[in-house]
Amino acid sequence: MARYTGPVCKLCRREKEKLFLKGERCLTDKCAMERRPFVPGEHGKRFTKPSQYSAQLREKQKAKRIFGVLEKQFKRYYDIAAKQKGITGENLLKILETRLDNIVYHLGFARSRAEARQSVKHGHFTVNSRRVDIPSYRVKQGDIIGLTDHGSKVEKIKESFKSTSKSEIPSWLEVDSKAVIGKILNLPTREQIDISIKEELIVELYSK
Repeated sequence: MARYTGPVCKLCRREKEKLFLKGERCLTDKCAMERRPFVPGEHGKRFTKPSQYSAQLREKQKAKRIFGVLEKQFKRYYDIAAKQKGITGENLLKILETRLDNIVYHLGFARSRAEARQSVKHGHFTVNSRRVDIPSYRVKQGDIIGLTDHGSKVEKIKESFKSTSKSEIPSWLEVDSKAVIGKILNLPTREQIDISIKEELIVELYSK
């Protein structure tokens, strides 16, 4: 599976905002955005007036980087969203939000989406009691996310789950701390997707 393997702090600096790609580190003074809050590279501090195309491109790149998706897959998600009923941009965000790795992150089983993606690929999670090791697997309303026998013994997953407050869990998800499972109560609405992405700019970019 293709994935980005370069330094992720540079991605935050390029988008000029924290994308929380390193989990807890992003909340400390070690975060690259705290120490060097400008675009990476020799001319990073130079001011440039952004064009409309630049704004559209940056919004698409930000969405890709937040969810850890490369261009080919992201475009495929857009094509699916465009064929669905409703607003294309919102449909696109709903597709990204309902990826299994993103659900695992939201439920508190991992400190970052990258960590969640790795845990899913290692086969630590189940969907409706069936082992699933595909990070891009799309969950549905009513699905129950749990741990495999091996996953329940992984200390990193257990520590992350215990340290996650219920107030941090999105309202469209439900967690049973005793059973160590999560449930998809409903598919998220745009108001329930707490990500600073201007999806209309992405639609404008792909509509050209």
